Order: sequence, then structure tokens, then C-alpha cells
Amino acid sequence: MKLRPASLTLALSVLTSTPVWAQNAPATWTEHWFEHNQTVSRVYQDKDVAVYFDSAVNRSITWPNTFVADVWKYTRKTYGHFGPDAQLYAIFHTAKYSGGHPSTYFDTSHDSRNVIDIGSNSTTAWTSGTGNDLDIVTHEVAHIVEGASKGVHNSPAFGLWGDSKWAEIFIYDVYRGLGRTSDATRWSNLMVNGVDNFPRANTRWFRDWFLPIYNNYGGTQVLNRYFVLLAQYLPKNGGNYAKNLNWGEFIHFWSGAAGVNLKTLATSAFGWPAEWETQFVQAQRSYPFTYANPGPSAVTVFQDINHGGYGAALPVGSYNLAALSAWGVRNDDITSVRVASGYKVTFYADDNFTGASLTKTGDDASLVDDNWNDIATSLVVSTNGTAAPATTIQAQNYSGMSGVMTEATSDSGGGSNVGSIDTGDWLAYNGIQFPSSGSYKIEYRVSSLSGGGRLSLDLNAGTTVLGTVDIPSTGGWQNWTTVSHTVNVTAGTYNVGVYAAAGGWNLNWLRITKI
Repeated sequence: MKLRPASLTLALSVLTSTPVWAQNAPATWTEHWFEHNQTVSRVYQDKDVAVYFDSAVNRSITWPNTFVADVWKYTRKTYGHFGPDAQLYAIFHTAKYSGGHPSTYFDTSHDSRNVIDIGSNSTTAWTSGTGNDLDIVTHEVAHIVEGASKGVHNSPAFGLWGDSKWAEIFIYDVYRGLGRTSDATRWSNLMVNGVDNFPRANTRWFRDWFLPIYNNYGGTQVLNRYFVLLAQYLPKNGGNYAKNLNWGEFIHFWSGAAGVNLKTLATSAFGWPAEWETQFVQAQRSYPFTYANPGPSAVTVFQDINHGGYGAALPVGSYNLAALSAWGVRNDDITSVRVASGYKVTFYADDNFTGASLTKTGDDASLVDDNWNDIATSLVVSTNGTAAPATTIQAQNYSGMSGVMTEATSDSGGGSNVGSIDTGDWLAYNGIQFPSSGSYKIEYRVSSLSGGGRLSLDLNAGTTVLGTVDIPSTGGWQNWTTVSHTVNVTAGTYNVGVYAAAGGWNLNWLRITKI
């Protein structure tokens, strides 16, 4: 019998206890928390929400009935259930209690219900059903997610990201998930210009941290994976998290969610004090989930002359504006560069490797001398006259999977392999770079007792199928051989998928070599 990995078992356990619609949301409810003492009346309910207005709210307002329900349904679909009651209780106030607060089913203060309670000093509040009306509703739901996901109470990162940083990316994702494209664009435009003073001055949480993670490492799924990992690994005291995250732990858990080491991105977004390095190393030991490390840094670009300002250490690859943003590099903001021996960088004035270009094969403390100060919008990092090194991916360092498990391997090099691969199982490896277009040799280190297996390689969740390889019998589950095929790939960064078209084999690693 195949055993489920712990992470999958956890996710399933959260989802299998289905909450019910009690259908008994009270017709009136007297608030008894903070300064709130209003008796509010239920104006709408269905299986997802119960909407309450105080006596001052205009009864002709109906948009919350559908919008709040849509947000809550999307939230439960993405993050799982939140307690035994399926409904979200949404309370609206007019001319009082400006702002909002949440409560979760863990909290007896709000009668153990999932609640958003929002108010406005305006006497005409909630009449538009647009803009801030939508944002504040979704913001408070974000707090329920961070405070009660996966059946565990409290938000271990609240002391780091404060009231709104998590909510910013949550709101963006919800609008996208609901197909509210104009609201997603409106919200993104607001957030990319936001500047905070923590953890250092001029920090841009949305633009330089959350948006690159979201865009490059799985969108909605990467947000959910963060909470899955917290619930699986972070210590608990009963139903509560027993500790808050420090910065090193925070970066480690988000790296696990993304499937790639985010230290470089964190350094660009937040800085990297010495104590964070100590915390980060300890977190990797304390919470032993794994993720891929970016390739060796070939080029480091800097904001200011003399290699000053923020910097980003880039491995071999092609970086359009979106890819540079994911590494924390801003448009038209490169002034100096370091180039490792054997590599070169070509800067382009326009996006997608177009416009005027400049190539550097060594360090340059000031691009001003080349009339290239703050001009680069895209760039390509490549080897300088030598063959590109192979990229080896350990099979157990997947970003996502279905159906497989890991075990110790007796193959050369030791460590772990992925086993129990049956037909229909899959593995995903996010953020894999193919630095140039053309042919690549893909090798797989495999074992199979009886043979008959078949492996299919794809990009971006099956959008592009690159080819298949038959898995021969090796005579034992720890007798290893290498099989390979040649595929054609357009330069770029992809989520690489390994799919078991036919099962009955193990995988230790895969290796990608440009030919």
C-alpha cells in the first residue's frame, strides 16, 4: 500500500471534515466586543454568508450579498475549510466604527464564528460597491486566512508583515481568481507604488517580495503552500502556533512554498543583516523541507556606481523586465556590474532583448562611462566562449507533487530518491532556467524492478509536452541506470514537470545540458 507524504496527508485532513451550513444564523445579533454594542440585523444569508447591517445602513444596498459570498467561496476553495460552520458572518456599519476587524472560529469573543466587522464614518457608506468598499471586505478575510488556516490558530508572521502586507497579495489574488481583472489591475497599480519603513526604509513589500513570488512560483498555489508548510512544521501548543517566525524562518518557509531558495530575492527586497543568515541556516536545520538553490551567480548588477546600492546576483539565464523584477531589479536602474570569470552579460535598452545593447565580460564600476547609466530593461547572462554547465536537479527537491514518496538511496552520492511512482503521479520543479533556445539533453537517473514505465517531460503544468522516455528494468529498486532524450526548448524560465505516463519506477535526479 502506498503511504501518503506527510504534507499531502495534512492537506487532505484539513479538507475532509466538511463544514455544514447551519441555516440558523440569528436574525439579530448584539455585538459585545471592543467598543461595539450595536444590535445588527441579518439582511441576507445563503450557505456561504450571513450579511448583517446596523440600523443606519441603507437597506437598498445589496452588493455584499454576492461579493462577500464570492470572496469567501474562493477563499475556502483555495485554503480549505475554516471550522465547522461554512458561513462567513459579515457585519456592516454606517456613521460609526471606521475601519474593520476580523475574528475566527477559534475566538469566543465573537461567538466562535468567522466574522468580518467593518464600518465607516460616512453617512452614505457602502453605496458604491466599488473600490475601497471591496478592498476592506477582502482585507479582513485575508486576516482570517492568516489567523486560522489549516486548522491552526494565530499568524506567526504578523509581527514581521504587520496589518496589511499579507493582505495586499491576498487581495490581488482574490480579484484575479474571481475574474475581476479591472480590480486586480487597480489594486496592483496602487500597491506597486507603496513604500514601507520595515524591515528597512523604502521597502516595497508588494513590488519587490510578494509579486515576484506570486508571478514566478505558482500564483495562488504558492500562497497556499506557505500555510501548508507552517501547519506541517511549525511547533504548536494545542490548536495554536507555539512561536512566531523570525526573519530567517520567514524566508525559509516562503522558499519552501516557492520551491526555490529566496535568499537573493529577500536580500534585494529587505536587506540581509548578519543575524538573518544565522536564523536562516538554523531554520533549514530545524524545519527540514528542501528547495532548489538558484544556479551559481555569474553576474551581479548594482543600482549605484562602485557596486553600491542594492544588488542582485544572477545565474546564467535570460531576464526580461518581468524576470528582472522577480530578482528585485528595477527598470532602468543598473549603474555598475560584476562579471565572474568565464561569463558575460549583454544589456538591452528595451524589454524582451531588443533595442540598443552593451556587452560586458568583466567588472565595471560605472556604466556612466558607456552612456548606459539607468538604461537596461532586459539582459542575458551567458558563458563566455565555453559550454554552458549542466543543471542537475535532485528529484526530492520538487516544488509540488502528487502520489510519490521519498526514501534513502544507495545510488552514488547517497541522499534520497523519489519512489513509489505509479501511473498518473507527477513531480514539478519551478523556476528552471533554459538560458538559450535550442536542443537540450535531458538525463534521468532511474530504477525499476520490472520495467515497463514511461516518463513524460513537460513545461508549465503540461502546457508544452517535450517528449517521453521509456524506463527499462534495472533488476531492483536500488539498481540505477541513466536514460536520456533530446528536446527543443525556447529560452526562458519554466516550471518543469515529470509525469508518469506509466508507473513502476524510481527517480534520483534529472540533468539538463545544452547541446
